[in-house]
Amino acid sequence: MAVKTRFAPSPTGRMHVGNLRTALYSFLIAKHAGGSFMLRIEDTDQERFYEGALDIIYRTLEKAGLAFDEGPDKDGGVGPYVQSERCRAGIYMEYAKKLVETGRAYYCFCTKERLESLKTVVAGKEISVYDKHCLHLSKEEIEANLAAGVPYVIRLNVPQEGTTTFSDEIYGDITVENKELDDMILIKSDGFPTYNFANVVDDHLMGISHVVRGNEYLSSSPKYNLLYEAFGWEVPIYVHCPLITDENHAKLSKRSGHSSFEDLLDLGLLPEAIVNYVALLGWSPENNEEIMSLEELIEKFDYRKISKSPAVFDMGKLRWMNGEYIKNMDEESYLAMAMPYVEETVTIVEDKKALADLAKTRIETFADIPELLGFFEEVPEYDVSMYVHKKMKTTVELSLEVLLKVLPVLESFEDYTNDALYGMLAAFAKENGYKNGQVMWPVRTALSGKAQTPGGATQLLELLGKEESLKRIRAAIEKLET
Repeated sequence: MAVKTRFAPSPTGRMHVGNLRTALYSFLIAKHAGGSFMLRIEDTDQERFYEGALDIIYRTLEKAGLAFDEGPDKDGGVGPYVQSERCRAGIYMEYAKKLVETGRAYYCFCTKERLESLKTVVAGKEISVYDKHCLHLSKEEIEANLAAGVPYVIRLNVPQEGTTTFSDEIYGDITVENKELDDMILIKSDGFPTYNFANVVDDHLMGISHVVRGNEYLSSSPKYNLLYEAFGWEVPIYVHCPLITDENHAKLSKRSGHSSFEDLLDLGLLPEAIVNYVALLGWSPENNEEIMSLEELIEKFDYRKISKSPAVFDMGKLRWMNGEYIKNMDEESYLAMAMPYVEETVTIVEDKKALADLAKTRIETFADIPELLGFFEEVPEYDVSMYVHKKMKTTVELSLEVLLKVLPVLESFEDYTNDALYGMLAAFAKENGYKNGQVMWPVRTALSGKAQTPGGATQLLELLGKEESLKRIRAAIEKLET
């Protein structure tokens, strides 16, 4: 069987993590089997169309590395690849009318008011079940309504008897009583197809072998089978993915601030790390390996191993993974990403590359750089208790004593390079009966105002330079004396 998958997003805004996972899994299934991956744009819901959303789809797929073999700008012979264009070509109406001719679908002319009257409340929830009223119209009544231009929809004629079974690779067989299924609309009153109908027609005509989507579509799935049965078409292999929740086990929403691919990029995360992490939202390789390139994911991915259980989007885990990717970046790529953050954060240190190098193994996202390096620009407000370090046996009083003694030594010292400074301060400690840490800790605290810094005291002295370093030590002495 030739494997062909599709990603069929609606252009309604930024791409949600769940949609990105659908695209990724579809891509991996196709590429693992040596098949093809197709992009189809589902824009039949014109009210939800978002200006610029098409660009977001293309940009997201490109940055994620999910190159499609067929799509709106890559004709594979089964286009158009945009549903509104397919609609204007009359494809959906043609197939809907074929079902009308065979009695598997029918015209419905019911007004909005009549449909409202059919609504009922079941278990506290308002539902609407169509009563097949228009199925019983005579041929003459139908033709008269059509000739008069009465608005209509086309509905699927769902059997009242028997059951329909739907098979999914993850959730197994799902059987429902046909009497529980509504006569779903295939063609809306505006002439556009519904999502459910267009999907079935397009997947068949475009030769899709595997359909990947979220498990929220499971409840609609038996209706798809009825459509395939009505047309006499082969049903594709369905793969429904588990729900993605936040850390509180609620559905991951746009309000979380990191629900879309571009949200995550804005947080300073790498596309490769995001893709790697999203692949693990519901699936893992047999050896439970976590850090994998896209090529490795293609090699290892087995959709039969996808879990039924909801996948928790753990921002902490993603940040950790991103940090691992940053550590392994080549210097050129890393500096290209890091330098804009460094240059915006620190202006008084000349050696920006050295600052970026300090940050590389200490950040999880590039957006961490301002918090990590901000003290180079300006010492934050801090409490003098920071000078107390039990392990190094420093106190506020001892720190003041050390800074007062070391200040004139630093004033007269000219070689502000790391090695020379370390040798000088180590000698100063030995001569004055201090341990190295009892000198380095007060100096580092005076320079940074932070309990933890990238780099030790002598690295900070070198980067800040003599003038700025002495200015900060004098300010620290004044702070300790008050």
